[in-house]
Order: sequence, then structure tokens, then C-alpha cells
Amino acid sequence: MSVFKLCAGLIAAIAVFATASPAFAQGDRKADKILIVVSSLDKKTPDLVGGFWLPELTHPVEVFDKAGLDYDIASPKGGLPPFDGFDLKDRANLDFWTNPGHRNKLANSIPLAKVDPSEYSAILLVGGHGPMWDFVNNPQLTNIVKTMYENNDIISAVCHGPAGLLNVRLSNGELLIKGRHLTGFTAEEEKSRQYDKIVPFELEAALKKDGASFEEAPIFENKVVVDGRLITGQNPASAKTLGEAVVKALQTKA
Repeated sequence: MSVFKLCAGLIAAIAVFATASPAFAQGDRKADKILIVVSSLDKKTPDLVGGFWLPELTHPVEVFDKAGLDYDIASPKGGLPPFDGFDLKDRANLDFWTNPGHRNKLANSIPLAKVDPSEYSAILLVGGHGPMWDFVNNPQLTNIVKTMYENNDIISAVCHGPAGLLNVRLSNGELLIKGRHLTGFTAEEEKSRQYDKIVPFELEAALKKDGASFEEAPIFENKVVVDGRLITGQNPASAKTLGEAVVKALQTKA
């Protein structure tokens, strides 16, 4: 067989494989990408940092990495957001912080005003106390969440992140979380650390006021609630499991 015929045969075989293989034949379907939103709040008291809780970012990112999913980080103000929970004995924190790509995404978080919701298949609202101030009634975040939900995307939030689900009204006028099962940082958890004296309102009560069916585990235990495309985690211990639930939801959706 001539070299020419051999090469022609290989090219034809590759063309057939590319047509038949899902890895090659993606069509017009957008690649799954996750929008992670963190707080920009500098301080929650004169002596305490605001922002977000680092493990609630790093543990889901670890899961997304293993699943081969890309992500962007956004925040109300953009740039490097403040954070707490910087413990490099936590392996997920260490792996995140020693990865230049991850660090650069955090250092250059996208301002919410510049986010295009159509570029993403899922959103994750990270907790820490900051969201209790700058996620609530944030028109840019509200619009992103509403748009993504109505685009059939996955909506997820962990710990205090569900504050960003409050007062989100869909095009039909209904509140997004009305009648939905979810969880978040509980009133009991807040009081156990005396955080109830810091936060501007009680998250659990606010979620219930919006009509949500609030579920909870014993304080600081892992709990994730999946209600269709709405996925929520109760506290920092739930962050990895929540990430796994988001990955599963995206795989099921695909």
C-alpha cells in the first residue's frame, strides 16, 4: 500500500470517528461552565473581615476540577475580594492557593455588571457573612440568578449564599424560592457562634418569609438539599457535597 493511500485511509477513519464520537460532536451545545459569585464586603464589623469563607469556594472548585468543569469567579465590585477561612492545612485551600490559574481568577474576579449569564450552565453563590449585605437586593445579581433560572440552568448556593436568592422574582411574578425545598446557615448555627449579633437579619427566617420550605441538619453537619435545578448547602461542611451535587445535575441535564 502506498504512503498516500495509507494517509488517506487514516484521515477517513479519523473523520468517521469524529462524526460518531460525542467527544468530538458537540454541535452547538455550549460547554458547561460555572459562575461562582463571592462577596465584596470588606468588613462585617470594625474588627472582622467580611467577604466570603474560602473553603466554600475551594472545596467545590476541587470537585469541578476533577470533573473537568471550567468556572469564572465574579463579585459585586470585581477585583480581589476579601475572604476569611485561610487555612492551608485544609488540602483544598492549599491546592487552590498554590495553583496560579485559580489564584488569578480570584484576584481578577469579574464585576457582576460585566457578567453575561448566557455563558454559564450553573451558578454557585458562596457563603461567608458578606452575602448578608451585598447579595441581598443586589439588582445585578438578582437579574443574573433570574435569567439563569429561566434559561434552565442550575442555581446553587451554600451557607449564607442563599441570601442571594431572596426577593428574586421570575417573569411570572412568583418568587424563585416560593414553595421550594432548600437549606442555608441556620438560626441555631448563627446563635451558637453569636453571629446573630453581627448579621443584619436572620437568614433562615428570611428564606421562610419568601415561602421556602427550609430544611436543616444538626448544627454544623453536612446537609445538601436538591429541589430540581435548585441546590443548596447548609454550612461550610456541606461545600464539597454541594459541588458534587452541582456536577451530577449538570451531567444529568446533559
